[in-house]
Amino acid sequence: MKTFSKRFKKLKSLIEENKSYSYDEAIKLVKNMGTTQFLESVEAHISLNLDPKFSNQQLRTHLNLPNGTGKQVKIAVLTESDTNLELTKNGANIVGFEDLLDEIGKGILNFDILLTTPQYMPKLAKFGKILGPKGLMPSPKSGTVTTNLKDAVLEFKGGKVEYRADKSGIVHLNFGKINFSESQLKENLLAVYSSITKNKPTGVKGKYFKSFYICTTMSPSLLIDLSS
Repeated sequence: MKTFSKRFKKLKSLIEENKSYSYDEAIKLVKNMGTTQFLESVEAHISLNLDPKFSNQQLRTHLNLPNGTGKQVKIAVLTESDTNLELTKNGANIVGFEDLLDEIGKGILNFDILLTTPQYMPKLAKFGKILGPKGLMPSPKSGTVTTNLKDAVLEFKGGKVEYRADKSGIVHLNFGKINFSESQLKENLLAVYSSITKNKPTGVKGKYFKSFYICTTMSPSLLIDLSS
C-alpha cells in the first residue's frame, strides 16, 4: 500500500474531493503547494482521447509559452556550418558535428534540445534508439529540424517548448515555476490548452479531452474544469 508523507497529506487535505477547479482557483491553490526546499515546477498532465498507434491520432508539436518555463534549457546544434560562434552568442550551449555525433553514439546527452537542419537528419537516423526514448530526436513538427538555426535557438531559449502525447495519449508538460505570478501561470496554461486544441489530430472521434490536471513537482494534482 502506498504511503504519503505528512507534507503531502496536508496538501491533499486542501483539495476538495471530486471537485473540478476553474483556471483561477486551481492556479491560486497550486501556488500554495510549493512547500519543498527547492523551486518546484508547475506541471500540466492532460489525458486525451488518442490512440497513438494510429498515425492520424498522434500529437507532437511545439508552442511558445508567453512567460517561458523558468528553466534554463541546454541546446545542442548539429551543424557543419561556419556559424558556430553566432549560434553560441544566441544561446546554443553545444555546437558541433562529428564530435557531437560521437558523444551521442556513446550515450552522452548533455542537452535538453537537439537542433539540426534537414540535410543532417540522415546522420542521426542510426541514433534513433538513443535519442527517441528520451524525446530528443529532432523533428520538423517540433520545430527542431529547421533551415534557420539561429531563430530556432532564440525561440527555444525564449520559451518555446516541444510536447507530445505518450503511448497512453497523455501529454506531460511543465508550464512555469512556483515563483511565477498567478497571471503568468494562467497565461501559460491557457496557451497550453489553446495549442493542444488547435493541433487536434484528424483521427480523433468523440470527446478530445478526457481530463486536465495541474500540480507542482511534489504536490497532489488538481482537476481543471475546462468549461471555465
